[in-house]
Amino acid sequence: MFESPVVHTPQRGRDITFKYLLGAAKVLGGSGFTYTGEWRSDNGAVLEFEKDIEGIKLNGVDIIKFADDGRIIHFKVMVRPLKAINLLHRLMGEQLASQ
Repeated sequence: MFESPVVHTPQRGRDITFKYLLGAAKVLGGSGFTYTGEWRSDNGAVLEFEKDIEGIKLNGVDIIKFADDGRIIHFKVMVRPLKAINLLHRLMGEQLASQ
């Protein structure tokens, strides 16, 4: 299951999750994207990240839960501040529409 910071309902399934993560890689990837923190447990991880886009500093976390066999079973992304969420919503919408 994948939970986006801008979509109300969780997205289920490998194909839709891949589509969102591919879009996010295109929007957030490249120079300037950095992971700034990492916290792990036996069955999960939280990865904090930052990226400046169009003069807005985006700060967020990936919250990841793993099955006993190591597969990712839940991936949630949270982003702040509101200006960054609104920008991400627009850019991800454009990216998903073009896929």
